[in-house]
Amino acid sequence: MTPAEGTTTRSCGHRECASPDRERLVTVPTAITLVRTLATIGLALAGASLDSLELLLAALVVYWVGDMADGFAARLLDQETRVGATLDIMCDRISAALFYVGFAWYDPSMAIPVGIYLAEFMVIDMFLSLAFLAWSSSSPNYFYLIDRRLWRWNWSKPGKAVNSALFAVLMVWTREPWLAGVIATALLALKVISLVWLMRLRLPVPTGCLHTVADTAPA
Repeated sequence: MTPAEGTTTRSCGHRECASPDRERLVTVPTAITLVRTLATIGLALAGASLDSLELLLAALVVYWVGDMADGFAARLLDQETRVGATLDIMCDRISAALFYVGFAWYDPSMAIPVGIYLAEFMVIDMFLSLAFLAWSSSSPNYFYLIDRRLWRWNWSKPGKAVNSALFAVLMVWTREPWLAGVIATALLALKVISLVWLMRLRLPVPTGCLHTVADTAPA
């Protein structure tokens, strides 16, 4: 798909493509996203305040399971929307941040690796994940129609597993700051390279004049 093709607003019927008719805020998947995020926040805050590793890990499990559940529901019910995908990306960040900050509070030796990982996940990875909005894709899961290399390293199932689970699992399991730091730095490097690849695609920019839109908008 070329950038020019990605800017079309015509509904084509493909589930991978955005459809204005399907866009809404209240859906089953977005409800799951909200519930799992609130549950994750509650468990992570409780874990940090009580210095409980068990509660922190419960928050991580709820975040991961809930993230899979809302995506599964969106596909099963044919309720994949750009609104839902965007909310999912944003809620992933607050869920991850609370767990990792809480874990660094619990084990201060992990503060530097956690800082590197959060810089990668909450800044560069978030930019990459939201880039699908520049095309007519319904979510980052279908970025292979735009650039297969970027999709393979960031949003394929193995890519998601490496980006989301590898650092957390080895950090909690080994409790080795140097290993966690190496993994976080490697993920940061991967995201920087992905960002370079993304910018070479020349993200589509909508055409038209905002002043014209403002002049015709209702008062």
